[in-house]
Amino acid sequence: MKNLFLIAFIFFGSFQLYAQDKIQWMSMNDALEAQKETPKKIFMDVYTDWCGWCKKMEKSTFTNPEVIKYINEHYYAIRFNAEQKEPIRFMGKTYETKPGSNTNELAIELLHGQMSYPTTVIFEENFLNPQPIPGYLDVPTCEMIVKYLGENLYRTKGFADYQKEFKATWH
Repeated sequence: MKNLFLIAFIFFGSFQLYAQDKIQWMSMNDALEAQKETPKKIFMDVYTDWCGWCKKMEKSTFTNPEVIKYINEHYYAIRFNAEQKEPIRFMGKTYETKPGSNTNELAIELLHGQMSYPTTVIFEENFLNPQPIPGYLDVPTCEMIVKYLGENLYRTKGFADYQKEFKATWH
């Protein structure tokens, strides 16, 4: 019996350790449900399958241990393919890809029609006040942005002032 408990402990303990090796990406619905239990900010990666900078960000920025740890602790993370064909139900509305378009209407709305990939969209708790941040984010830039928004520094300090005094610690 002790051996069974030890094996279960090792298995689940290593599973939890493995789970922290990656950003814990969620579906939109899972993030909406999680908000009901524990409100957190949302980190949304808006990408396309053909986007080279999206793939670079996925392989470099999103594999950095500090980025993973911070996003997993402070945000619910969602990867959203802007060109997905399936309709999305979000905040009481259904978003589709219209005939003749490759882009889902939700992506168009969140990016204010400025279709640039990758774009990171950060929401306050409960999907409020989406802030689109277009372009590739390297690790230091990602650190600067997720801390500025994640720690609510934007409420007391302008981004230009924050940016001047920011010192990256993630590499």
